[in-house]
Amino acid sequence: MLVTTQHGEREAGAYRQRSFPVPDGATDLLLIRHGQSEAYVDGTPFPLTDGHGDPPLSALGHQQARHVCDRLAGAGIDAIYVTTLRRTAETAAPLAARLGLKPLVEPGLREVNLGEWEGGLYRKMVAEMNPVARRMFAEERWDVIPGAESLVSFDGRVRAAIARITAAHPRQRVAVFTHGGVIGQVLAMATGSRPFAFNTADNASISRLIVTARQWFVRGFNDAAHVPR
Repeated sequence: MLVTTQHGEREAGAYRQRSFPVPDGATDLLLIRHGQSEAYVDGTPFPLTDGHGDPPLSALGHQQARHVCDRLAGAGIDAIYVTTLRRTAETAAPLAARLGLKPLVEPGLREVNLGEWEGGLYRKMVAEMNPVARRMFAEERWDVIPGAESLVSFDGRVRAAIARITAAHPRQRVAVFTHGGVIGQVLAMATGSRPFAFNTADNASISRLIVTARQWFVRGFNDAAHVPR
């Protein structure tokens, strides 16, 4: 067998390492967590959209959105998706404007519903390590919180949303502006990991997933090299 070297020469019997080849027909998904949103003020809940807390980006979050734009402007993006929550649309806006793409809305990739802790209360309960929050992390399921979404429900809607996007964009690279819980769920599904193993994506970070009809390949997680620290 003849193998081509990096200099164009052919070698018999040589099998060199190579970069991962994106399978034909696959969709290349860049999962971008939204920028930092406004702080929750105790006793002043965020407005709700379809039962989900819907705060805008903070000033830092808008800066992070511009850094995402600079990072991805030359990445060959074919389509942009956002959720029904404004922090994803605001994060996507600079990139969409630069590329001249209109963001498409995928409701199934909105954040996990936190039941009685929606509207920002979740942040306080976790910061104070409320006993229910401790149990949630120990058991790795959201519905320890009263009224919160179950992993079965969350898994089902996220999986269906990924299927819709990939069916619409074979052989394309798609920027999906979404939420930390969603990114964690997608990568847990892709790897068969513990439910909360990937629930640590930073604001404005990029994770990468290659999706084929048969398999999901994780190609990156929590890349935030473009965001100043």
